[in-house]
Amino acid sequence: MSLHKRRDLLQPFKVALNGVVHTFRTQRHLRMHIFVVLAVVVIGIYLDFRARELMVLLFTITLVLVAEMFNSAIEVTVDLVQPEYHPLAKFAKDISAGAVLITTVLALVIGSLILLGDSRWEEIKLSLTTDSLGLPPLQRIVFGIFIVFLLVVIGKGLGKRGKVLQGGLVSGHAALGFFLAGAIMFITDKPIVTAIAILLAAIIAQSRWEAKIHTIFELTLGAAVGVVLALVLFGGVLAK
Repeated sequence: MSLHKRRDLLQPFKVALNGVVHTFRTQRHLRMHIFVVLAVVVIGIYLDFRARELMVLLFTITLVLVAEMFNSAIEVTVDLVQPEYHPLAKFAKDISAGAVLITTVLALVIGSLILLGDSRWEEIKLSLTTDSLGLPPLQRIVFGIFIVFLLVVIGKGLGKRGKVLQGGLVSGHAALGFFLAGAIMFITDKPIVTAIAILLAAIIAQSRWEAKIHTIFELTLGAAVGVVLALVLFGGVLAK
């Protein structure tokens, strides 16, 4: 094989390697993800993970790295084509950043499941399929807050206006406020505490209406999400 042909074969690898090195030098998030990869491998070996578990972890983390590199490439391309601020340019960057967020959350979930182990995961599944969750109140509240966030994001995505942290079809403030109020109502046996919690949740919702961030309909949807979730997670407390 001639030297020229050999160079032609190596050129794509050199170009790809230059892209990885440039991204590593200029993108702080990619450097952080690579350090996480190394840490996960070390921890996995220390905790005696099976080869299959390590491969799953490495695959999911690789997805995060690839998404981060695509995100960087899209940002650079958008800045090149549209140096000035433009709503569509911002939208393109937000979408690419959202892809990184999704892959990162997926990697965290998979890593958490592997760390839990098969036996602990079976216990959690068993508790989720019973009439009551079998979790202490504080853990139910933390779990409920996470579910509220997911439901609010989905609700905002179904709407035509607003952002994740402001406005949108479902009021996150109302949902969280009424969820916590419902949790307090089921946990405590003091009517005055329950009344204060509900009043505070109503004040939170009213403030969002006064600021013209949400309509009455959006606030009602948010409150309904919070109340229903509280009934699901804490309704078994009263039944006992």
